[in-house]
Amino acid sequence: MRPPLRSALLLAGLVTAAGAAPSAAAPRPPNILFLLADDQRHDALGIAGHPFLRTPTLDRLARDGVRFREAFVTTSVCWISRAVTLTGQWARTHVQRDAVPVVTPAAIANLLPGQLRAAGYRTAHFGKWHFQGPPGFGPAAQFDVFEAIGRNPYFKTLPDGTRRHETDLVCDRGIDFLRAQRPDQPFLLHLWFNASHAEDNDRRPGSGHYPWPPSADGLYEDQPVPPPRLGGAGIVAAHPPFLLESINRQRFFWGYDTPEKYATNVRAYLRMITGIDHAIGRVLAALEAAGLADNTIVVYSADNGYYLGDRGFQGKWSHYDESLRVPLIVFDPHLPRERRGRVVDALALNVDLAPTFLDWAGAAKPAGYEGRSLAPLVRGEAPASWRQHFLCEHVDLAPTLTWEGVRTTRWLYARYFDQRPAYEFLHDLQRDPDALTNLAADPGAAAALADLRALCDRELAARGGPLPLLEQRGARRAQNKRKAGAREP
Repeated sequence: MRPPLRSALLLAGLVTAAGAAPSAAAPRPPNILFLLADDQRHDALGIAGHPFLRTPTLDRLARDGVRFREAFVTTSVCWISRAVTLTGQWARTHVQRDAVPVVTPAAIANLLPGQLRAAGYRTAHFGKWHFQGPPGFGPAAQFDVFEAIGRNPYFKTLPDGTRRHETDLVCDRGIDFLRAQRPDQPFLLHLWFNASHAEDNDRRPGSGHYPWPPSADGLYEDQPVPPPRLGGAGIVAAHPPFLLESINRQRFFWGYDTPEKYATNVRAYLRMITGIDHAIGRVLAALEAAGLADNTIVVYSADNGYYLGDRGFQGKWSHYDESLRVPLIVFDPHLPRERRGRVVDALALNVDLAPTFLDWAGAAKPAGYEGRSLAPLVRGEAPASWRQHFLCEHVDLAPTLTWEGVRTTRWLYARYFDQRPAYEFLHDLQRDPDALTNLAADPGAAAALADLRALCDRELAARGGPLPLLEQRGARRAQNKRKAGAREP
């Protein structure tokens, strides 16, 4: 069995910055290092209470920074979630309604990297991109340096014949960028991982379905893996038929339907996350060696959650917290020591990241941005008012997983609007924190249901209103294709 990873090596790039006395004021706008994982659920971190997962680098970032315990994505799927992050807008606002999930030209005009580039930042992206722009869109106007690195396969053969895991390759590129970076120009550096996304084209349990980096070889091999906490037969059977036929349920049978496959895949999934953690440690060491650590804010999050067998599901897409809730860690070297190590319970969203980054940069927020800056919360301030609810939605993968709803500090409401009739869920998270009981048909919850329906309608109206139903969207797509074809010579 592989010995434990050496945390001193992993954290070399963080210790100096965390231990240094904070300066009274940053001499220039801070650098921003944005680390984004794929398919990492909120509790897949050692510091979040996972019983055996090792994430020493991320745990240290959280202990010396700020961790948002109630962080969510507004749409739980990778391509739309990443577009929300870049546009500062809900999907309902930024998608072309007759070509979901393509982003509108108006939203493209104000993408975050381009805004920071215009503010004097050097911008770079390495790793997963998966952004659905309109025809002709490219990242050249957004980034000074750009390299999309995907999975399929995770292990890449380099020109010298060596093989490198995508996670390590993304961080290699980031380290090269840091070594070449001028100290007098602020930067935005995206290191966007494909891990811990499954390799969909390979369903063999373990290293086939979840290929991990070599740095995690041997980890968790003898670790007992308990069954999913919310995986009971009664929980699964309570789903309506359309969810039992959805991709959530279909993918469960790819690798989670026996205890042996489940344990093998969970260990492999967790190795992918530890591999990310190890690679980030190398990046932080390079950041320190380049003399950039004391003015670089580090942000770590994920593009969506992951069921990992809970509710008899696999993947994301639907309305429960396992799908919507993600890790969010912010390490700011300028924070006074007494404000580090905090856990914030305010509702934080991926739509907030773009305005937060612009706030740190001292750049104006475009009028179309819908999120709020998290910077005051990171500093330990208490805004006069903060959101008590948010719109959540999934506008792709029709018809079974197209839904809209609102989550408040107490309630979770969702309606799957392509069903006939629309199918509603209502969960009282105060009394039922696991959202196991659907109260939508309960007369005792009728008033709450009416209030949440109305709240959802108001949120939708502020963003263009309801989307057309599946048949109408399909007809409009076909009409657009015919029009486009008529214009061709």
